Amino acid sequence: MKDGQLLSSEKADNTADSLAERIAAVNKASGKPIQLMTHQIVGYPDLETNYELIRLFDRNGVELVELQLPFSEPIADGPVFLRANQASLAKGTTTRRCMEFARKAVADFPNIAFLFMTYYNVVLQYGMEAFVRECADIGIRGLIVPDARPEESGAFLKACREHGVALVLIATPYTDDKRLSYLSQQTGGFLYCAARKGVTGSKTAFGRETDDFLARVRHYARTPVAVGFGIQDAADVAFLQGKCDIAIIGTQLLNVLEQSGLAGVERFLASLPPEAIK
Repeated sequence: MKDGQLLSSEKADNTADSLAERIAAVNKASGKPIQLMTHQIVGYPDLETNYELIRLFDRNGVELVELQLPFSEPIADGPVFLRANQASLAKGTTTRRCMEFARKAVADFPNIAFLFMTYYNVVLQYGMEAFVRECADIGIRGLIVPDARPEESGAFLKACREHGVALVLIATPYTDDKRLSYLSQQTGGFLYCAARKGVTGSKTAFGRETDDFLARVRHYARTPVAVGFGIQDAADVAFLQGKCDIAIIGTQLLNVLEQSGLAGVERFLASLPPEAIK
């Protein structure tokens, strides 16, 4: 966004969803050149730490938080997240417990827009309609489900729209223009741009190829544009300013947490470009 306007070439009108509108409103009110979305796996290392992390995010001006519901075979995730998913499940974390945790987090931190990230099997096992309906009741603004292809998930997409929960779709640098146009029309909330092919966790070399990819995305996008996969430091966030609306930081935060605890996470957030945080 720039001056409160989406960086994309269209208005966020394809789903008229509240998440896209909220992102635009926060940008206009704060004047930030880029917003931050952080990620954590519910139940890892434990729910108490999850909650304290959200408190840190809130204190440091993070606008969006992605809560991952653990799954045994997270195909889009690298080894760090895979290990954390399995550890959370081994401790007995259930989808029901994640819902309860999210309800408290949404109530306690109204300045943050919360999303769930998970896999389609989790949704189907819970009951698709029940899952989406409960997300809406809790106040979850959006869902990121990498293996729910929109062409094959019409009922899921319909349920999300009916309940006002944005279903966020994912594009990569290998997405051709025809599909990029389709994803831009179907996505809710924002378009999640994976900065490279592969799984989460590895460092991404941001450069000319990223610029070219995001220029293509902005040509088609009707919602805010988010970039994730491999954002690891202040230089990466600074590179993305003016090129997308949201920088997504996941694996690096978990690495910092495991190595340096909550204090390390707070130092990491403070190291990011000051215009991206409070």
